[in-house]
Amino acid sequence: MRDVESGRHGIRAMAEDNNLLRALKPNDFELLLPNLGRAQHPAGDILYEPGDTVNYAYFPCGQALASYRVILADGRGVETALIGREGAIGGIVSQGRLPAYARALVQFEGQFLKINSSQLESLKKGSPTLNNLFARYADCLLAQVFQSTACNATHSIEQRAAKWMLAALDRIGSDEVSLTQEQLGGLLGVGRSYVSRVMRKLREDGVLKTRRGRVLVACRTELEARSCDCNALVRGHFEEVLRGVYPTNGNEDDKEARAAG
Repeated sequence: MRDVESGRHGIRAMAEDNNLLRALKPNDFELLLPNLGRAQHPAGDILYEPGDTVNYAYFPCGQALASYRVILADGRGVETALIGREGAIGGIVSQGRLPAYARALVQFEGQFLKINSSQLESLKKGSPTLNNLFARYADCLLAQVFQSTACNATHSIEQRAAKWMLAALDRIGSDEVSLTQEQLGGLLGVGRSYVSRVMRKLREDGVLKTRRGRVLVACRTELEARSCDCNALVRGHFEEVLRGVYPTNGNEDDKEARAAG
């Protein structure tokens, strides 16, 4: 019994590092608590491939990040959504174990809470408020995918690269991100040579500093000026639908998270 209570205490502490779980009403979180488990995933882990049965929903905690990528016929994967502590991956509003459409890939290593999809579906049926909050999150995620589609079609590689870095920094609450040019090219669906030119220009202008496998933002204001407004539009929708859940600069996101539920 003591081990069970200790385990639940650890899960409660982890849940504080996921804004979507923090937005749940206390009684809804208590419904989830006995069914939540912990998982540690390194960068590069694949949670789902297209067609896989979605057995679990995952909640990134702290600096953990995952992304949805649509896999093209030539094997390239283009990112359609970046998911951090504001959200969840897989099985939130679906009716149990359904097949995945996109690849779900861990971008930054970290801890995740997870729950069996069938258990989650059963709990949602018993709690309209739990079902409502996850449905509102699904609306926000869909808005992010819509905006990503428009962004990929209309904005420059520099704008998209700046947007992605800002989105990642907000979610991990840091000015430094683990990222290689090859990884960024894969995320944006462009060749490494294009990314290399963009990164070189950002370095020369004093916006970024690069180290081996890492990027440090030296001037966030200038990076914001070179980004498109897609992050701001997605954040605005989150604020309308789930106020306080979308992370901003790593600090403000915590202030109103519980009010969203």
